[in-house]
Amino acid sequence: MKLGLFSLSLAVKELAISKVFYEKLGFSAYAGHEEQGWLIMKNGDTIIGLFEGMIEKNMLTFNPGWDENTNRLKDFTDVRDIQKSLKADGIEIEKEVNEDSIGPASFIVIDPDGNPILIDQHV
Repeated sequence: MKLGLFSLSLAVKELAISKVFYEKLGFSAYAGHEEQGWLIMKNGDTIIGLFEGMIEKNMLTFNPGWDENTNRLKDFTDVRDIQKSLKADGIEIEKEVNEDSIGPASFIVIDPDGNPILIDQHV
């Protein structure tokens, strides 16, 4: 199973303050729209997403089909196939993707400690 690009999505109280803090740690804005309340920041191959008012909890995020620079991968495991595999292994899906759909889609699972994991395919 190829989960693709990994990042940590952070629920932040004030995007501007968080952006400045992470810039001091060596991160720089890579993508996003501050006016919409979200930024993707990079420090080398480490990626974090800052989301103001968009997510309830910090979560792990995987993007099937993308490498660490958000370039489309030729070979990747489709989000629907990942979901089917996890369901077959007895993992409960919190928010399912329609397995008959194609293209971009996402689903969420919750790990045993209550941490949400977003599998979010953009291609």
